[in-house]
Amino acid sequence: MFRAIRPEKWSVLFTLLIVVFSGRGDEPKQKSPLTSQPAPAKWTTQQDHKKMMELLNIKELRRGANGNDRTAPNAANYDESKANPNPILPDPLTLKNGQKVTTPEMWQKQRRQEIVEDFDREVYGRIPKVVPKVSWKVVETKNEEVGGVATITKKLVGSVDNTSFPKIKVDIQLTLTTPAAIKDPVPVIMEFGFGGRGFGPPPGPRAAPTWQAQVLAKGWGYAILVPNSIQADNGAGLTQGIIGLCNQGQTRKVDDWGALRAWAWGASRALDYFETDPSVDAKKVGIEGLSRYGKAAIVAMAYDERFAIGFIGSSGAGGAKLHRRNFGEQVENVAGSGEYHWMAGNYIKYAGPLTSKDLPVDAHELIAMCAPRPVLISVGSQQVEGGWVDAKGMFLAGVHAGPVYKLLNKKDLGTTEFPPQETSLIDGEIAYRQHNGGHTTGPNWPTFLTFAERYFKPAGPQTTK
Repeated sequence: MFRAIRPEKWSVLFTLLIVVFSGRGDEPKQKSPLTSQPAPAKWTTQQDHKKMMELLNIKELRRGANGNDRTAPNAANYDESKANPNPILPDPLTLKNGQKVTTPEMWQKQRRQEIVEDFDREVYGRIPKVVPKVSWKVVETKNEEVGGVATITKKLVGSVDNTSFPKIKVDIQLTLTTPAAIKDPVPVIMEFGFGGRGFGPPPGPRAAPTWQAQVLAKGWGYAILVPNSIQADNGAGLTQGIIGLCNQGQTRKVDDWGALRAWAWGASRALDYFETDPSVDAKKVGIEGLSRYGKAAIVAMAYDERFAIGFIGSSGAGGAKLHRRNFGEQVENVAGSGEYHWMAGNYIKYAGPLTSKDLPVDAHELIAMCAPRPVLISVGSQQVEGGWVDAKGMFLAGVHAGPVYKLLNKKDLGTTEFPPQETSLIDGEIAYRQHNGGHTTGPNWPTFLTFAERYFKPAGPQTTK
């Protein structure tokens, strides 16, 4: 029947069974590279800010300006006679070796590159050499009506490839609305906003058409990009979002990009999508934002030369306002724990051992990076909006960007005198308007659209009624 197995054979057979069922013999099991990755670092904003100060060997920062208490020792200055302690600005048309820039080629190939490097290193931070690709998908399409215009609205998600670090997921949220009756590609104005609507109050009864309706009435489209879907608006989020994904969940180096540069990167990826959408004229895409998103809009416009026009609303310090001005918000405010995440870590130095006058660049050179493309600088009144964003500081940045525009055969602001409120300076490629309202771009939309008509041909009224 069955032949008995001798005892000395049992050990051999047992070993063979182990090999068969394990499939690996005596080789030790190896951990997957992905499962061995550390989890994203969890820091509070204060902890991350402190760590960055330690990396910079800074023990203490100067206090920022206090915009709420006029009697405080560090009360914000709103006295124009005290606003210009550092009147000498970096010259955008002088190379670092002292040579004057005299041709458009010298500007584009030499001086502009020097300015970009300074902003990368000291102000907004560097984008990594390798950033994961974004894959766009239309997740919903709706036929709607906005301001009496029949529209097609696409809801899109831009999924960032996270195979290098699956523990962080980034899905960029974007909506695109175009007039349904127009079959040709149309210009698009893109705003940094929230969800399905723009920056400002929700739709409802109002005297004037919404900005979206005003854009559609020209026969153009509009888009809304959600910045917080790209990068969180706080220091604790720097180990998440696109910055955290590129750093595999770890903290930043001193010259890594901050949130403003990340939001601007996201705007560029939206523009990548527009280049593939037959309903969009991708060579006529404008960028608009208010407040911190006004900062992001001017950064996006400056760095990505594909954007055709910019509408920069009340951007203040870190945006279109001169850093060297002592009026309203200061470098020390932006470098504090509430706002430092917008910038490169190196920016913090200018609120510690250094000051704003030590910055190698200033806001006029950020505007100059947009040249020769048109930019409108928008702001509210000091009486209603307040002086925190420094209306004159943004106007002066536009003035001092003028020589670069003129070198490129474009028109500057046309004046060095600060204009009265409600004056529309839109004859040149640098434009400026201070409306008499508050912290909004709303009253300046009609002026911006008139300005933009010089570059984007309107298709005429699109009302369906």
